[in-house]
Amino acid sequence: MSGRPDFGTTLAVLVVFALLALAAPAVLETYTLTILLIYGLLAMSLGLVWGFGGILCFGQAAFYGLGAYSYAIAAINLGESTLPFALGILVPFLFAGLLGAMMFYGRLSDVYLGVITLVVTLIFFKFMNSTAGPEYAIGQARLGGFNGIPGYQTLNVPGDPDAYIFGDDFYYLVVAIVLVVYALLRWLLASPFGQVAVAIRENEARVELMGYDARLRKTALFAVGGAVAGLAGTLFANWAEIVTPGLFSLGQSAEIIIWCIVGGLGTLVGPFVGAMLLGYLKFALGQQTLIDNTLVLGLVLVLSVLLLPRGVVPTLSQWAGLASRRRPRRAPRRRLRPARGGADG
Repeated sequence: MSGRPDFGTTLAVLVVFALLALAAPAVLETYTLTILLIYGLLAMSLGLVWGFGGILCFGQAAFYGLGAYSYAIAAINLGESTLPFALGILVPFLFAGLLGAMMFYGRLSDVYLGVITLVVTLIFFKFMNSTAGPEYAIGQARLGGFNGIPGYQTLNVPGDPDAYIFGDDFYYLVVAIVLVVYALLRWLLASPFGQVAVAIRENEARVELMGYDARLRKTALFAVGGAVAGLAGTLFANWAEIVTPGLFSLGQSAEIIIWCIVGGLGTLVGPFVGAMLLGYLKFALGQQTLIDNTLVLGLVLVLSVLLLPRGVVPTLSQWAGLASRRRPRRAPRRRLRPARGGADG
């Protein structure tokens, strides 16, 4: 699914995903499936910004961690999850919009965009690791340094702090969220705004000569990507029940980029599939100590670039298209018309 979204393709993806999500608990525990879906949502945020907007962000983990920390801090101070859940999306959205405006209205090149987003992530990582003292607190929430923030209110039914949403219920809630986010992003990309954003990726100068403000649209798309990453961080905070500075780490940022490359850019499904596959591989390798996870991820990335340079999903889509075109078609039958005047004419 690249280029302009269409309703039929979007509906087909939603139906297939829903069916797979319903069948998956028969194979894996919902606890594991939930974190894989969260990884997929996080990868989708970068797939939107990078694959459709042409903005290579090395710091998507900054918005991911910011969403998780915003939720945890607000949940401790408020004692319930409804408003903290919204803040976990809103704070990264606003921060990404502010950061994007500074970069895009400053006319920074792609190289500097990557450097700045990476530096911002590292600043968050270093700062959060140095907040172990009691003076580092926001209201009743202590930041906790490298130990992170545990013991906050997890997701509950709105208006009833004692009605927790966890286990299988939380899994199906995450499934519903992924479906809604995917549908909304496809709608956004199909809208005039999304079509102009994709055109900016192809030729920014031409789009500006047509009278569009490329800087504004890139900033808005970057902010939407930050909001989706913040949503993934908020869901992670409820899944893990603890947030730590590791969410801002360089390794986390690198993993998101690897997911998108392996899954395939120019799609939303590609990064999602890449995150699910590599996330499960990471989970499986984490149960043993013989092979290093980082080494395996690096090997997968190298093999993917060499063998599937477009990514898994675009390559499979291309093969499916070639197979359908090579399928022999029956020649249409010709109807024999009787000769005029009969045989004696």
